[in-house]
Parts: sequence; C-alpha cells; structure tokens
Amino acid sequence: MSDTISIHETGTDARLAGAFATIDLRALQHNYRALAAQAPTARTAGVVKADAYGIGIAQAVPALAAAGCDTFFVAWPDEGRAVRRAAPQARIFVLGGLFGREAAQAYAEAKLIPVLNSRRETAIWEGFCNTDGVAHPCAIHVDTGMNRLGLTLEQAKTLAEENALTGALNPVLVMSHLAAADQPDHPLNRRQLDAFTAARRFFGGVEASLANSAGIGLGSAYHFDLIRPGIALYGGLSGTGLEPVVRVEARIVQIRQARAGEAVSYGAAAVVQRDSRVAICAAGYADGLPRALSGAGVPLREVTGGGHGFAGGRRVPVLGRVTMDMTMFDITDVEDGALTVGDRIEFFGPNVDIEEAATAAGTISYELLTGLGRRHHRTYIGPAAESSTNGDGN
Repeated sequence: MSDTISIHETGTDARLAGAFATIDLRALQHNYRALAAQAPTARTAGVVKADAYGIGIAQAVPALAAAGCDTFFVAWPDEGRAVRRAAPQARIFVLGGLFGREAAQAYAEAKLIPVLNSRRETAIWEGFCNTDGVAHPCAIHVDTGMNRLGLTLEQAKTLAEENALTGALNPVLVMSHLAAADQPDHPLNRRQLDAFTAARRFFGGVEASLANSAGIGLGSAYHFDLIRPGIALYGGLSGTGLEPVVRVEARIVQIRQARAGEAVSYGAAAVVQRDSRVAICAAGYADGLPRALSGAGVPLREVTGGGHGFAGGRRVPVLGRVTMDMTMFDITDVEDGALTVGDRIEFFGPNVDIEEAATAAGTISYELLTGLGRRHHRTYIGPAAESSTNGDGN
C-alpha cells in the first residue's frame, strides 16, 4: 500500500456542516484482504448494495478493485449500472430486479448478471436469450432455508435437468443465502450447508457461493468457490480483527448548564441528577442517527441507558431524546474547558464501535451505515495510488 494518502471531500460545505462522515478506504481495502485470507481457496467478492452500505459506490468500488476485487454484488439493476461505471471490467451480479422482459434488455446492455430467483425469472431470461441469440450469463439462487428468494431444491433439480438437455441458460454461479450465520451454533446453518451441497451437484462444475460475512467465520466447508462479504467489509462484526471504515461525528453548537432536577430535551424524559454540562450537537435522526439512541425503544418515561459518544478523551452519554436535528450529550465528566463550540463528538468510529452503537439503538450496524443522511460533509481517505491483481483467485 502506498505511504501517501489522498483526501476527497463531498457533500455539505465543511464550513457549514453540522454532521461529518469520514470514510477510510484504506481500512476498506484492509478488511477485503483480511476476509480473503480467511478463505484462501475461494474468490472474494464485494457486496456493494445500498450504495456500498452507505459509503458510496463511486468511491468504494474503485478502492475494492484496487485491492483485487473483480466480482461485485448489488441488490438492484440501477446499482449495477453504477458499479459498471466505477469498474468497467468487473463481474456484476444483481440479486433482484428481473421484473420483466424489458428489464432483461437493460441487464444485457450494462453487462449485468441476473440472479434468477424463481421459475418465472428463469423463463424470462431464457426467452430473452433465445430472442437475442446470445446465451447471456446468469446465476441461479436456490433457497435452502431463508424463505425469502430462490428456487426450491426440487425446482433447481428440474431446471438443471432441463438445461442439461436444452442449454437454454448459461449459469455461471449457483448460490444460496445463510439465514442464521451470525449464530454459529444455530442448527439451520448445517441444514442449509447440506441442502446447498446437494443443490451444487445439480449444476455440475458451476461456481458455487454460500457464505456471507458471518458465514465466512463458520469455516471452510461454507466457503465453496466464492465468498460474499458485505457488512464485514465496512467494519461491522465486532471482534473479528477488522478495521472501522466509517467515523460519524457532529459539531457542538452550544454548551449549556443544567441544574440538578432539570429536564433535558423533549418529553422531559431525562432529568439530570447533578449539576451538569450539556453539549448540544448539530445532528439528529434526520442525519441517520436513530432516535432510539436516547434509550431502548424511546419510551414515554424516564429511562436509563442509551447511546454514548466520544469526546475530550472520554465516553459521553446521550442525554435526553435525540431530536430531528440535534443530539444532547452529558459532558460533565470531561475536563472543564476541554470541549468548546465547534468541536466534534463521535457517534461511532474508532472510539465507539459501530456494533455497540447499533445495539444501544436497538438496531444493527447495517441500518446505521445505510441510513447516513445527506447533510453530512464527507471526507474520503485513500491511498494516493495503488495497483493490485487477483492472481490467486481472491
């Protein structure tokens, strides 16, 4: 990796912004390589749906490509088009969105590979390929226990047998999705592995993929030919040795005193028990910071608990209810004078783990990242120049 860095800034003018997001593309690359190292016999794809989990396809995809990623997964076709602009030579699989024949043409134009999730979709793609005269590649999704999308095992077997005779489809990947991989001891994991192993045999030597981020940690039996990390790339899944990619902070706009017994924020739900210093920050739920950080479920009564920020070298608790545009923090225990108007408080990042922040809000890290608001000033940090190949298939 280059010792020099590049910095690119977007979004709200930094002079006027209340909320700030710093995205470290070097950490993104580190996480990609670390995950690839866990599955040395498999290719490692990058899941970049939801605008690369909120950090931006235009920035994330080139960084991942420079780290050796040549295969990407998105949710919908328009996301696939954005990836194509960022990585012209990549393989791009679209997990959903083959809505009809008119969509098939758009897939072919952008060289997107549809993941076929039903017999209706296989028929649409087969009909399009027959008319177009080209056996465009596709992926076959087999449902092994998620009960969301995918062919049943029986449907997959029938499709494979029919296609062996007709050659109407050109499947380049067979895949399934783990439903409980974040619970390693859940019995569904093994049942899905067994079902997918059977499904893979239907399609002969076609590349196979089962493991998502959490599935990678279940062991090599789950890796098959291709792993598909998503949240782990962006610093989710605490305790895995991955680096935080996103830091979210908000500017302090006022510091005020609250006397013991006084209430803070809406509903008078938080009453301070001591004379307190309160930092008012310029970001709230309109900026993607959940109202539930105020405390579990934001009940209409005084609660303990809730989220924490980091400032002045200390963790500082959220105080009162998070509002649309502002969040209050109790900074009483921060050394007096260490914080002033214009300083920032970290909501999550290197000092407040994103998984901890999500748990405090009663949600998951995926939602915090994908919900980042449009009012942030964004700073992207990346290597000034880097080239890499995927020579070992990772």
